Amino acid sequence: MEFLLLGTLEVRDRDGEPIAVGRRQERCLLGLLLLDVGRTVSTERLVSLLWPERPAQDPRATLRTYVSRLRSRIAASSDGAALRLSVKPGGVLAETDPALVDAHRFARQVHLARADADPTRRSELLGPALALWRGPLLADVASDGLRERVGAELTELRLAATWMYVDAELARGRHHEVLGALATSIAAYPLHEPLVGRFMLALHRAGRDADALTAYQNLRARMADALGTDPSPQLRDRYVAILRQDPALDSPEASDQPAHGVPEKIATGGHRSTGPDVPAQLPVAMSGFVGREAQLARLDAILAATGKQRTSMSITVLSGTAGVGKTTLAVHWAHRVADRFPDGQLYINLRGFDPGDRAMAPAEAMRGFLDALGVPPERAPSTLDAQAALFRSLLAGKQMLVLLDNARDADQVRPLLPGGPTALAVVTSRNQLTPLVAIDNARPLAIDLLSTAEAQELLVGRLGTDRVAAEPYAVDQIITACARLPLALAVAAARIQQTGFSLAILAAELRDTATRLDALDAGDATSQVRAVFSCSYNVLTPSTARLFRLLGLHPGPDISIRAVASLAGVSPPQAKVLLDELARANLIVEHVPGRFASHDLLRAYATELVNTVDTGADRSAAWSRTLDYYLHTADVANRLQDPHRDWITLSQPHPGADPEDLAGPEHALAWFIVERPVLVAITRQAAAMLDTRTWQLAWNLADFLDGQGHWHDWTTTQNAALEVARQHADRIGMAHAHRSLGRAYTRLSQGEDADWHARQALELYRQLGNPIGQGRSSLRLAGLLERRGDYAEALHHCRQALDLFVSAGYLAGKADALNAIGWCHAKLGDHEHALTYCREALVAQQEIGDQAGAADTWDSLGYSHHHLRHYPQAITCYQRAIELFQGRGDRYYEAVSLIHLGDTHDGAGDTDAARGAWQHALAILSQLGHSDANQVRTRLHGSGQRGVPKPPSPRRASQQPRPGTAHTS
Repeated sequence: MEFLLLGTLEVRDRDGEPIAVGRRQERCLLGLLLLDVGRTVSTERLVSLLWPERPAQDPRATLRTYVSRLRSRIAASSDGAALRLSVKPGGVLAETDPALVDAHRFARQVHLARADADPTRRSELLGPALALWRGPLLADVASDGLRERVGAELTELRLAATWMYVDAELARGRHHEVLGALATSIAAYPLHEPLVGRFMLALHRAGRDADALTAYQNLRARMADALGTDPSPQLRDRYVAILRQDPALDSPEASDQPAHGVPEKIATGGHRSTGPDVPAQLPVAMSGFVGREAQLARLDAILAATGKQRTSMSITVLSGTAGVGKTTLAVHWAHRVADRFPDGQLYINLRGFDPGDRAMAPAEAMRGFLDALGVPPERAPSTLDAQAALFRSLLAGKQMLVLLDNARDADQVRPLLPGGPTALAVVTSRNQLTPLVAIDNARPLAIDLLSTAEAQELLVGRLGTDRVAAEPYAVDQIITACARLPLALAVAAARIQQTGFSLAILAAELRDTATRLDALDAGDATSQVRAVFSCSYNVLTPSTARLFRLLGLHPGPDISIRAVASLAGVSPPQAKVLLDELARANLIVEHVPGRFASHDLLRAYATELVNTVDTGADRSAAWSRTLDYYLHTADVANRLQDPHRDWITLSQPHPGADPEDLAGPEHALAWFIVERPVLVAITRQAAAMLDTRTWQLAWNLADFLDGQGHWHDWTTTQNAALEVARQHADRIGMAHAHRSLGRAYTRLSQGEDADWHARQALELYRQLGNPIGQGRSSLRLAGLLERRGDYAEALHHCRQALDLFVSAGYLAGKADALNAIGWCHAKLGDHEHALTYCREALVAQQEIGDQAGAADTWDSLGYSHHHLRHYPQAITCYQRAIELFQGRGDRYYEAVSLIHLGDTHDGAGDTDAARGAWQHALAILSQLGHSDANQVRTRLHGSGQRGVPKPPSPRRASQQPRPGTAHTS
């Protein structure tokens, strides 16, 4: 049996005959499992990959069904035993020989080729490996987004294999043979300089110099349009070498060293200096350097602009968090371009964040530079200003690189900067050194965490391909736990190398966030992650250091300025000042305007500090302020969006909590959308702490999560709230959580769960003597009965709800009950009575300004008008409902009313209008991942065929019970 993933997904038996393995989603699942063959893929990951917008109604059951079908089809083949699929407690496992999967054969051959320096053997391995690609990964079953998520590393490996293959073929003199492969690769990667460089070389060797020069000019034009930069100096040198017909281009080294073969004067822009006065101070470059292609290209572009045509000094500041690899990158690049600086390279470690707080004084650094330039101590001026002037004079007109490493601030750097346009200064720092950018026109270059592929490449370089390939799941866990921070990954690799333990053992140790930093301790201050972080932390002002610690209490993933103000108990302007200091120190990143985040290891360090430095009382107060900020802002947002909801009473926020001032419903909805991941995380953390406010926060999230289709987040937060309420024997909290879960499970078509929670809520409200809660729960039960087709019993519960609301004087509830009674009459076929009740409901809702309830009632009116063939009136009602649902940000019910509007247009004979409404509804439901989308597709497929029966409305007979409105039932 053979499994082909590199192109369309195919399964072939031992005779090469194809085996049908199912429909698209089932085949996609098989492909995902085979990419991770031998490793259990978690259910959560599979759900997120197969249903990125919104999972199936019951994704776990759906996955089990898919696996069962795949098993049956494969087992029916002649060698079905070659693949075993198993549903495990945490996910799904595919077991087979990796050699049977083309993606794994490809990766194995590439790794073998990397380890073999012989061009012929390398070519013989890589040619067949690249031939395995028949198209994009999982071409017929994966979207571009899915392919990017699961296939980025394979795509990068394919590109690397292409380079190696081309280099091997060029070394063998087979330049004609690689032209086609290079042209194809450049079409896919039009801005990739190494590919163009190899293409130029192959064209030159094939006697096509004009085409080689055109390839360079085309790249230059593309880069100018897309990036505003020119090609790298190395590629430019190759262009010049082709113009000059340099014979060195025919040497084997030219294939992967673009600058080789260029005459020295051309490569450097001048004559190379020689003699004892030429300093070459660069530290040894670290072996196994990986990634950073974008940053290297940016540095190359800066270098290309440096020269005699410039009139001012060129400075570049590389900044990033501790351990991110700034020095490694700077030194690697400096060695790569050292021949462009024939007058020398100066280097100094300024120790700006030295563990012993021994930052180097500028005068000490200057003394070292003057020594390197051959200035005897007795000839050196006595003052720093005079020494700096001499330093600039000595560098005037010279092509020199000055690398100032690990700077603390701009004042430490300025005296050490060369003054002329021919020298280049590169500065690395954990701080952003904004004054250098603002005043000295330095170019900022932010150094971020490694990508996942780069992190894996780092581990491969240190541990070897076989060891990394043997434990892919543990590798993923280590990369995640190390937050893709190069220092942490290097320490983790060192521990594995020294102990000889499996990667899984270290991954398990790193899984515990409380001890993760202990596991990343290599034994000294420069290689201990905690100690490296502490150097950045120790230079913070006390107020900023306190905020950094308190951020360890926030569950993330990011935080706003106003939330920070509440966390720290300061004003928003003060919070912004403190956050700016943390951002300048690269201990936090403003990843979008006004929102700040940090990687997991820094968060773990902050959590460790806050639990050791700050008192329990301080931590408790900060947590209470933070939770109250989110709770009271959510309460305000809900009241703005639906002022007629039955509200819960909150206690006053803790002193220092500063909820948002939301301007109106649109602002409220925008706040909910931005803060949703944080609100869900805060609710979970509150539940873990058994905070009594958990159910109140969950209650205030319910309507937003419902309207936006985040139903799984809804059940997660409400179940957490229910558990905390049970722990505290809080019957009010339990009743509200049960009621909300009844709604949530209804949305997810889990009828039994919905019914149980609704009945639990009704009983608790009865015990509490809460008529409004009883009425809402009665409407929920009515909706579930209606879903089962028991309209008479549903009507009975609606009338009970009406009586309860009337007795409580709750006008919004009364109107909702009248609408629900009207709906039940409509389902019983009595549309005239339905219109009477719904009109009465609408009058009440308009009197009290209940836009949420009115939206639902307009839809009900449209339904009855439609069935009475009052098509113009029905269209007007549905359009009004859609407008109101849009205003509330209720995307699901907007889609439902669009479906009904399409039905009415179709009934009136306007097929084009019907299709327009249905297509709009389909777009929304597809984004929500809701199964009602299938019914809309059926409508679209049958549109224009008169007499084709319409499937039942999704709101009416399938997913959503109607009695009780979308916003309060």
